[in-house]
Amino acid sequence: MPLPPHVADLTSIDLLLSVAELGSIGRAGHAHGMSQPAASSRIRALERRVGAPLLKRGARGTVLTEFGELVASWAAPVVRSAEDLATAIATLHAERIGHLQIAASQTVAEYLLPRWLVTLHTTLPQIVPTLSSGNSAVVAATVLAGDADLGFIENPSVQAELTYRTVATDELVLVVAPGHPWAHTAPSTAQVVETALVTREAGSGTRSVYESAVAAAGFGPPTTPLLEVSSTTAIKSAVAAGIGGAVLSSLAVATELAAGSLIGVPLPDLTLHRDLRAIWRSGREPSGPAAELLTVAGSIQP
Repeated sequence: MPLPPHVADLTSIDLLLSVAELGSIGRAGHAHGMSQPAASSRIRALERRVGAPLLKRGARGTVLTEFGELVASWAAPVVRSAEDLATAIATLHAERIGHLQIAASQTVAEYLLPRWLVTLHTTLPQIVPTLSSGNSAVVAATVLAGDADLGFIENPSVQAELTYRTVATDELVLVVAPGHPWAHTAPSTAQVVETALVTREAGSGTRSVYESAVAAAGFGPPTTPLLEVSSTTAIKSAVAAGIGGAVLSSLAVATELAAGSLIGVPLPDLTLHRDLRAIWRSGREPSGPAAELLTVAGSIQP
């Protein structure tokens, strides 16, 4: 409900406390950036609202009346709370105009974050984001070390020390070059599992999802990779050159599939969809720009 008039004017109450501390309306007014007449006028208005004199002239200057002392004792904690509120708001403002440290897996960093950051910029144009990318294991380690405010991973598992929120979903797809035999005759899932593929390095979310899907479908572990590459772009180049097949994010190969430079191969026996997750250190909820980015990421789907 609205504050009554005699307590709504915190500036005048704060001025009264300054008079009690400094012993002079003039000095109190100066401390508050106002002239003595203006300070006197505010005090008189406050006295009218509370219905009693609050100040009197004493041997050592202006002092509080007995009623003024009571008002001051009641008002002091209110003014301190108002100061705490002002400090908290200033801190929030500082957070919103500061830096934002982000760590993201390659799929998120290359195919989703650019759109998220463009949207974030329209809301917080003063934010300076810093992005580091790596596989999901590296991102998790970066967040746990406190070197990123927010991380984005593809890995199906999340450490207990991290809190996560699903922000998007993705589908993995097996791709081969147009001249590959699988481009014309679809293999069985067992054949694919038993064939060496071009893969990301251990710790990659894409590789982890594929291996987990193979295990969940009752197949043995995939054959040792034909080639391990830490770059999705390099894997696509290797596959297009005819080295072999690879399981990659549908986000990463959408352009190539549309152009026909890579061919998608169905794997009906495997569940290859995955959650893309934002992660942060448990017990430290995202705030400021990190919270804004988290909201943006959840609102813009691939």
